[in-house]
Amino acid sequence: MTTVRTPPPPPLPVRQRAVAPAAGLSPMLSRLAAERATGVLVRECGSLYLSEGQVVHAESPATPGLDVLLTVRGALNAEGWREAIAEAGARRLVGRFLVDRGRIAKGALELCHLGALYDAAYFVLGPSSAPSRFRYGAAHWLGPVHPVPVAAVERETLRRRELLHRIWSDPATDDAPLVRIERLDEPTVAPRQAAVLGRVDGTRTAADISRALGRPAFHTLVDLRRLAAAGIVAPAPGTEVAARHEERERFDAAIPAEARAALRATSPAGAPPGPAPVTPAAMTPAPATPATPVTPVGTATARTTPTAPPAAPPAPTALPARDTPPLTLAPPDPLAPPDTPAPPDPLAHLALTSTDPDVSLLRRLRDALEAL
Repeated sequence: MTTVRTPPPPPLPVRQRAVAPAAGLSPMLSRLAAERATGVLVRECGSLYLSEGQVVHAESPATPGLDVLLTVRGALNAEGWREAIAEAGARRLVGRFLVDRGRIAKGALELCHLGALYDAAYFVLGPSSAPSRFRYGAAHWLGPVHPVPVAAVERETLRRRELLHRIWSDPATDDAPLVRIERLDEPTVAPRQAAVLGRVDGTRTAADISRALGRPAFHTLVDLRRLAAAGIVAPAPGTEVAARHEERERFDAAIPAEARAALRATSPAGAPPGPAPVTPAAMTPAPATPATPVTPVGTATARTTPTAPPAAPPAPTALPARDTPPLTLAPPDPLAPPDTPAPPDPLAHLALTSTDPDVSLLRRLRDALEAL
């Protein structure tokens, strides 16, 4: 019997794919940078435009655009910007048109462009719950100004996150409408923060304030977090802020559904979960066995001693009867533990059996000193 051996089939051709770096804020962005791709990466909070694997422009609805940064601050008038869009927008060479026509210097355009790019990239690369998509071949109408490597953009984004966390760890002021906190003493703030504080009216968010002032949104976030850390501004009551930060998302995901439902059931309406407030009744110690109350001469209030009376005192000295004003005895100390008996009062027998006004005066003086 003859055995015929068939050679294995040749392997199918497989396209060689670039190896993406292990670290990065967006694995998809890192892969596109390694592939030197050209197009636009669309995420939940904005878009990143790539050319040959480098970031050439970024846009986000949370930040003012390059046109706002240039026109509001006076670097370029609105008429010059509209002319550049009309003449060179279709050819995607608006930046070069502005420089060639002398509307703005090349260095000033690059500086403003880098500020707008890093500002928008901070929000585009933030935590997202929506899928990302990439359109190959798409280009921005501004044209190439100053490409930035993806690693530099991610590094700057992480640096800004850490800076905001060091200033004030609560991100609620980043997205919610803001209100000013009424204070008796108005603190002194820097002129830059005063301009931001003047736009806080209960309806504007950080993005609205940035557009009104013509400033990068991240700079406004820094000023607002410093104002929040100083107790000057806070999110408007009743506003719900979406959790866009990784710390809050991890914290919320770690709480089981049963525990979250139990916290809602046990917390009062409108109050955060926490220990129940201590009422005066809960702070009052348990009464001990009272001694027999004795009413002095006149209309004095009867005193109840919480402990057993001391040893039999010596017989008091007979004094002439006088009109004694009513005695007002201090209530028991509410901060004393319930199971700790109060110490015996050395002047109790004099205050209850004597009508001498000097004794009453000493008693009131002692009570006033104890209250200090």
